[in-house]
Formats: sequence, structure tokens, C-alpha cells
Amino acid sequence: FLQQQKAECRFFNGTERVRFLERYIYNQEEYVRFDSDVGEYRAVTEVGRRSAEYWNSQKDALEEKWARVDTYCRHNYRVGE
Repeated sequence: FLQQQKAECRFFNGTERVRFLERYIYNQEEYVRFDSDVGEYRAVTEVGRRSAEYWNSQKDALEEKWARVDTYCRHNYRVGE
């Protein structure tokens, strides 16, 4: 089996609008994701439903994940240039 976690930042008009996505993948199938535009975890498949419910109940961790728009995305904007 292969368990993956992928994070990505999407920038619109520089850093005026930033979206943070974190995807959880098991055997090449995404099962749950965090989307800063939504503000919580969402199950992509039935397998991810319990994980999303549990992670959404952890309010401190959820706020930290949402803060990654600034602490991870905006902080690293243009690092590769």
C-alpha cells in the first residue's frame, strides 16, 4: 500500500487571494482533503468520512490548518524564483 499526503498552494493575482489544499491519498485514491476555501476537511470517498468528521472536531488543529494560507503559502511565495 502507499499512503500519501500532498499540500499545494494556489495563488490568484499575486498573494491577493490564496488557497491552501491538503490531500490525503491511499493507493492512488484521494479519500479526504482540507480546502482553506471551505474551511474544513471534506471526505472525497466514503473511506474518508470518519477521518473528516474526527479532524473537523479538533478545532485547534483545524484553525492551524486554515492558518497555513499565511504561514505556509504566503510565507513561501516566490521562494523558487
